[in-house]
Amino acid sequence: MMKKLFLFFSMLLYGQLSFGQGEDQNVPEQVKDAWLDSLEGLPTLAEIFYFLSTLVFVILLYFLVRYVLDRQIRGKLDKTLIRSILLFSIGLIGAIAVILSLPMSSTLKGQVTNLIGIVLAAALSLSSATFLGNVMAGIMLGALKSFKPGDFVLVNDIFGRVTEKGLLHTEIQTEDRGLTTLPNLYLANNPVKVTRSTGAYISSTCSLGYDVSRVKIEKCLIEAAKKAELEEPFVHIIDLGDFSVVYKVSGLLKDNRTLISSQSKLNAMILDTLHEAGIEIMSPNFVNQRQIIGEPPAIPKKLNRSEIEEARILDNITTEHVMFDKAQEAETIENRKEKIVEIEIKVKGFEEEMRSASDSEAKKNLQEKIKKWKEIREKLITSVDQNLEEINKKV
Repeated sequence: MMKKLFLFFSMLLYGQLSFGQGEDQNVPEQVKDAWLDSLEGLPTLAEIFYFLSTLVFVILLYFLVRYVLDRQIRGKLDKTLIRSILLFSIGLIGAIAVILSLPMSSTLKGQVTNLIGIVLAAALSLSSATFLGNVMAGIMLGALKSFKPGDFVLVNDIFGRVTEKGLLHTEIQTEDRGLTTLPNLYLANNPVKVTRSTGAYISSTCSLGYDVSRVKIEKCLIEAAKKAELEEPFVHIIDLGDFSVVYKVSGLLKDNRTLISSQSKLNAMILDTLHEAGIEIMSPNFVNQRQIIGEPPAIPKKLNRSEIEEARILDNITTEHVMFDKAQEAETIENRKEKIVEIEIKVKGFEEEMRSASDSEAKKNLQEKIKKWKEIREKLITSVDQNLEEINKKV
């Protein structure tokens, strides 16, 4: 093909090949044959037009569908997976259509078609355990709705907050502020522990000696849980060891956004409460190698006023807004999406009331309510889009 094109343009540059001259010009027969042969191998205008029109149609269709889906997905829940699947399918079918529309012979077109079929079959067979598996797992997780962006999850030894749920993967922000990407197939094959957004029980254990009454210890531990602002605290005796008793205190934390800070605060309150009650937090098999006089307990001295005030300040410090900054933004976006859905349901209810209302004044009031809630909905959608753009810029 390239050789013929080169010959074709060479003929155009040849001085004797001119359509504007008379019939008496001397054009060699060999040059005429080469000219006609080169014309036979070139694509026709119809073939070129068919190829260009197919290419333009595929591009326009892809961006049109993308535009429509982006408008439909604004403020909607669980539409990302459908959008990804549709765009991927259109892109794949469009690429095949453009390749088949290339100006080529029927034999070559058949060979290309067979090659595409072989490549697709090989790709599907080789990636069926990974790519398609992750896709199906992503669809399953989206349908189950077991967790959403902003939730605390534990998968094996990976603990953090969900920042993104995609078709192929789920992103989790861990305690060190890092982002861990887990394939959806991994989540489908392993148990996922989700901390409920309505509240979760947090607990702490400590081992104390048999020489202290369990009643006294349980009262101190419950008091410590209350100081840590936990609701409905209780104490369980976990183990009766050879040298110590293991106690576990638990309490309900309503705001799970401070899960890690509240766990630390509970441990701090246990320390303070037991020390104030004169109880050593160590088992009797503890051996101190210091040279001491008498038997002083392993309890720090009582704090003065300034130290107590400093301790209160330290107890109220939370770090989750820094650890899980992206996850908190994702949770905010998810909450706004849910609010948008609630507004849409409310607007539909007002529209049904307006259709059944007979009083013109009542219809006018309903129209004003509908207009007001639609404006609120548009503001929420705009804020969601802006937050999504900001969160996508963060690594």
